[in-house]
Amino acid sequence: MPRFVVLEHDAPRGVHWDFMLEIGPALATWALDRAPNSAGPISATVLPDHRLAYLDYQGDICGGRGTVARWDRGSYTREKHGDAEWIVVVAGEKLKGRVVLRRSTTDRWEFSLWPDKPKDSC
Repeated sequence: MPRFVVLEHDAPRGVHWDFMLEIGPALATWALDRAPNSAGPISATVLPDHRLAYLDYQGDICGGRGTVARWDRGSYTREKHGDAEWIVVVAGEKLKGRVVLRRSTTDRWEFSLWPDKPKDSC
């Protein structure tokens, strides 16, 4: 099953969160303006693919690009993968549910999490 990771990236331009999905030999990546545990849609910017090493990496990034710390990780299943919309179901340590990424303009996206509903205890 493919994996995902969310890294808190303390960069020279400020803190953001990198949401990364394992797609073959690389990680499709979006920079989120705030932590994905926030209610409502989150503005996101698509970034170039990253190396798979970031699935397990924490620490300094070369070239003075800041540091990353793992915020969440887990596996996911893909429901839709297109030019303007991605839908995945994540099973992470913190994030559990459906993630919808929709393109809003040429370079801006919107990240939304639809959490799993708690199961009845009956």
